[in-house]
Amino acid sequence: MAGDYGEGVHDDPIDPFTGDPTDPAADLEAPDDDAPLDPLTDVERQDVLEDLADLEIYQALLAPIGVRGLVIECEDCREPHYFDWDLLRGNLRHLLSSGRPRVHEPAYDPDPDHYVTWDYARGYADGVHDTLSEGTEDEPGSGR
Repeated sequence: MAGDYGEGVHDDPIDPFTGDPTDPAADLEAPDDDAPLDPLTDVERQDVLEDLADLEIYQALLAPIGVRGLVIECEDCREPHYFDWDLLRGNLRHLLSSGRPRVHEPAYDPDPDHYVTWDYARGYADGVHDTLSEGTEDEPGSGR
């Protein structure tokens, strides 16, 4: 067989200027990907794992009503960044495996009406949970 399905597929975006002598970023200092990193602490790692678990719940609840992902206020550039569910999941997994966040840039012309904040998603999930819990409290034999 010439190659396995998915072979050569990358999670990271491919640099469109790789090998281009007119690369506009050629004069910029390249990050040292081989530089030793401080690994995520156990607490940081647990936080990322919890974010991934929460993301699954948020997507399951919000995607069916037209929410495409989450918006996050970038600490570096003070601009909102819009992340589709899969992109955000990939970024969190990358952080877990490499210990460093991915380089990012704002999405091209996103519709802000299709994105919510982490806080909104958390509140929505809590509301759904509370509503479902209230329904079981009133059932006969629920012990309440």
